[in-house]
Amino acid sequence: MLIINADDWGRSREETDAALACFRAQRVTSVSAMVFMADSERAAELAKEHNVDAGLHLNLNEVYSGTGASPKARAAHERVLRFMTRSKFAVLVYHPLLRRRFREVFQSQWDEFFRLFGKIPSHVDGHQHRHLSANILLDRIIPAGLAVRRNFSFWPGEKSAVNRTYRRYMDRWLARRYRLTDYLFNLAQCMQEPRLSRLLQLAKTASVELETHPIKRAEFTFLTDLNFLEAMGTVRLAPYSALSQSRNGRLVTQ
Repeated sequence: MLIINADDWGRSREETDAALACFRAQRVTSVSAMVFMADSERAAELAKEHNVDAGLHLNLNEVYSGTGASPKARAAHERVLRFMTRSKFAVLVYHPLLRRRFREVFQSQWDEFFRLFGKIPSHVDGHQHRHLSANILLDRIIPAGLAVRRNFSFWPGEKSAVNRTYRRYMDRWLARRYRLTDYLFNLAQCMQEPRLSRLLQLAKTASVELETHPIKRAEFTFLTDLNFLEAMGTVRLAPYSALSQSRNGRLVTQ
């Protein structure tokens, strides 16, 4: 099963429209929506109109560009944002003085998503993967049982042994609490052979998420090209909402 997920839905009109064009062409199966951003309101209406499977794209490191956030929610977000943008390693650091702020930021974005879409998100991930920050994970802020984006997957030799070990340990920890796909890849790194063929082969027997940003011209062109459609062959395309979990904890599909 292959989930093709477009990030940054609602961040801007251009990003929403690019993702929607791919969804309507059946080249994107799910989106990750940002709230309190410039196009969040319109994007939510489009998602409901076209029955787009939408998850929450948790934003911990970019200024809210839209309206709707209360002064309290905006102040909490600004505190978290300052910390998260201070260093590229901030995602790995637990900040005890911001425990309440992280929870407030998540809750306000969760509540806004529900207000806009009328339902809970099909999955949770994060802008620039910040949903895996230490404060979010160690305080178990994301509700258990949800589908959550895992760490990126890499082929042997692409990352150091230490890096692969860390990612493997983290994903095992996540799998005890959340529903995960078996693999996650970024489209920008999979548009060339042999990576594309390897990815599609995996998707025939496992659940694979392919993260994309259709606003990027190269990715939009690749997704909408007939050659990509032909390359997929018999691979089953599915939205994030198709994920379920078996009794023994291994991921299966509906």
